[in-house]
Amino acid sequence: MFWPDFLVFFSTAVASWFLLRALIPILRLRLLDHPNDRSCHSQPTPRGGGVTFLLFASFASVLTLLFSPSVESQLLTLYCAPLLALPLALVGFIDDRQNLPATWRYVVQLVTSLVVILLSPLVASSFIFPPLLALLVIAVTAVINFTNFMDGLDGLLAGCMFVIITSAAIQLSAPIPIWASVGSLLGFLVLNWSPAKVFMGDVGSTFLGAVFCVLVLHADTWFEALSLLLVATPLLGDAFLCVLRRLLDGQRIFQAHRLHLFQRLHQAGWPHARVSSLYIVATTLLALALLFAGLPWVIHLAALELFIGFWLDQQVAVPFALASRH
Repeated sequence: MFWPDFLVFFSTAVASWFLLRALIPILRLRLLDHPNDRSCHSQPTPRGGGVTFLLFASFASVLTLLFSPSVESQLLTLYCAPLLALPLALVGFIDDRQNLPATWRYVVQLVTSLVVILLSPLVASSFIFPPLLALLVIAVTAVINFTNFMDGLDGLLAGCMFVIITSAAIQLSAPIPIWASVGSLLGFLVLNWSPAKVFMGDVGSTFLGAVFCVLVLHADTWFEALSLLLVATPLLGDAFLCVLRRLLDGQRIFQAHRLHLFQRLHQAGWPHARVSSLYIVATTLLALALLFAGLPWVIHLAALELFIGFWLDQQVAVPFALASRH
């Protein structure tokens, strides 16, 4: 990270914290999340705090595009990453206020995913035939949705995505708009840590998922893209395996539930901070492997963490079958 990047990171972190402190009373009036039988929180908490990611990152993106003397064509997608995620975040914000039909949300996800893929330098330099393009669209929408699914405990998603996006930004020498995203995320995390004073909502989780996909598809090679993706194994692995188990169990996968491993660990008596810290530490180890060791180490460590997750699922968490009955 160069000094301009650090200054942007630090200033947006501080500004995000101050702005969010000012917004919390407004969000409490307009976007209050009341606990229900599917919630992991017990107190009404405002959501929609992820709007700070949107504001600061998009502002940084517009400023750098307008006033940078020259923007390398290869980095243009990274400069525009917050703007590419903007439609998805706006739909998420509307959905936070009033529940939108799932079809509407998924159409916007499909369009956003297609744009992100077509603007990817990695995809542009590869031979992509229609079936593979369709597979990529499904993969990107899956990552966006899985990111959204994992926003269920204080500090979990914000902490993990802070590590994931930071490591990707370092690996790719990302420009200022990405560091603005990371900084605003850190400012949010301080207020989202247990006991959370604010939740990010769909406006934040879908935005982060889309920005992460832009970073992954900006890798120099598909092997590097795989490395970046595997850093998110604790998040994406939990979400994917939960969806798979629910499909095999004949459940409706888009219906609200408390069956993720992180939710069942919480049901087993683990406090928010312990579960979130476990996921953040696991993600940090993968990020360090990415930055200092490379793909083979990332793969082996990801496999080990999945094995540990399986052990926790079987020995510590409330059993999946039992949790399914509630």
